[in-house]
Amino acid sequence: MKNINQIGLTWISFFSYAFTGALIVVTGMIMGDIANYFNLSISRISNIFTFLNAGILISILLNSWLINIISLKKQLIFGFILSIISVLGIILSKNILLFSINIFILGLVSGITMSIGTFIITALYSGSIRGSKLLITDSFFSMSGMIFPVITAYLLENKFIWYWIYLCIDIIYFFIFILSINLKFPESNKILYHTSIIKKWNVNVILLSICALLYILGQLSFISWVPQYATENMHINIKKTGRLVSDFWMSYMIGMWFFSFIIKFFNLKHIFIFLSGISTILMYVYIHNSNYLIMKYTIISLGFFSSAIYTIIITLASLQTKKPSAKLINIILFFGTIGTLLTFIITSPIVEKKGLYETLMCANLLYSIVFFLSLLIIKSYKNKLA
Repeated sequence: MKNINQIGLTWISFFSYAFTGALIVVTGMIMGDIANYFNLSISRISNIFTFLNAGILISILLNSWLINIISLKKQLIFGFILSIISVLGIILSKNILLFSINIFILGLVSGITMSIGTFIITALYSGSIRGSKLLITDSFFSMSGMIFPVITAYLLENKFIWYWIYLCIDIIYFFIFILSINLKFPESNKILYHTSIIKKWNVNVILLSICALLYILGQLSFISWVPQYATENMHINIKKTGRLVSDFWMSYMIGMWFFSFIIKFFNLKHIFIFLSGISTILMYVYIHNSNYLIMKYTIISLGFFSSAIYTIIITLASLQTKKPSAKLINIILFFGTIGTLLTFIITSPIVEKKGLYETLMCANLLYSIVFFLSLLIIKSYKNKLA
């Protein structure tokens, strides 16, 4: 019975990442349609999605405090109710203010749910198994990235209004709700165990936090504008554009499954250096190609090799203490979410003033900085051992 409960809780973690992934990855595909719907420029609409990212950021920031007041089960049940209200609000929105409010609520729900999913994994598993499970959990983010661009492309091609994609996404939360009402959750004091251990920031935590921010900012800056870049600069139709984004997330998911096995046999810090380095090169190759087939295979390779970077950052941070620390996990999630929040704040002005090519090159620069930081991290570890 205990084993069944653990499996059920693990699936809640999987679905929590799938829900957040779906909300984020469809943005780039529906921005044009939303801009037309509200009769606004695409750069203005891209800024509106900052409300989604702000909601995620605020909820992750508050969640360590929130679980002392409201149990995980109640949070997920309330989250389901709020997700229904916000999706209905998006469908019924007739002005941009109402849309922004409902997008913000979805962000809050998403951030709380994702942080709960991460807490559950760190509470249930330890050591290399924890790292492996975190990779599999994160792979559900990319699974959404593989599935939902295809669903979005199908809906848009068949003249469905863009907001129906949010109704499809909320089906994921329905599964979380069903599992939540039938399972026993870990006690809050077990999840928060040893949070007081981190009294000061060491060099590795600082470097890993910066890596999380820059990596997520680089990844989302790239993948959010790839659809526009493909249609406007490469003149590729919406179906092929959706396929490119889907291919990226499909290979991202496969890469996570692959590295969840490989990670047990290799040094995490060395894998981090290798993956961030090769990902930087692949992104550069993609941006500087005009052949669709080369772009397709390059973006598949990029998805595969970049898949484990964020989870390795989280795992390296979690190993800074002997026992799981919700505070440490939240620090990395917080900085990663700042990267999400900054995506359109930083890229929209670049798109408007410079263009899509320059925006993608900025994403490439961020990846290269993460690579150099990974070298500093291994040097920091060596200095500790010396």
